[in-house]
Amino acid sequence: MVSTGKAKLHEPPAARDKNYITPTGHARLKHELTHLLNVERPELVKVISWAASNGDRSENGDYIYGKKRLREIDRRIHFLGKRLELAVVVDPAAQGESDRVYFGATVTWADGAGEEHTVTIVGTDEVDTGRGHVSWVSPIARALLGKREADTVILHTPAGEQEIEIISVRYQTPDKIIP
Repeated sequence: MVSTGKAKLHEPPAARDKNYITPTGHARLKHELTHLLNVERPELVKVISWAASNGDRSENGDYIYGKKRLREIDRRIHFLGKRLELAVVVDPAAQGESDRVYFGATVTWADGAGEEHTVTIVGTDEVDTGRGHVSWVSPIARALLGKREADTVILHTPAGEQEIEIISVRYQTPDKIIP
């Protein structure tokens, strides 16, 4: 049998890519899914039913827009369900007082010019670069993972290689990571 390299639908979730996520990120995805299923979708179905009862659907804006929005909600529900199915919750607080960088670490590092930067390594569904939350598969996270405080590492960027030094590593409770 020749493998195409694609994950098959009948493979168990462990055989496909894992979705590492913090407890806060997991709760946020579950909350969004629950809200879509229990609030937004039922309300929209009522609007669509009402619009359909008004007769001609071809020129009925409420009906047309409602069906379009319903498809968007159903796609999002499907996406969230798959992401939660593949989720592996990793609690950063469980790392304790480690000076080694793992998933969930908040790391302060200095570039060659001595400018300090702080990032928190989170799951791909939790990325918010404006708040310093970077994915565990991002170039900066990949350069930092497994390293210790005071280590000097090479960061590969589009502009070339940059030497950075890890200043501090800390693990915060989930409610402090993402308020």
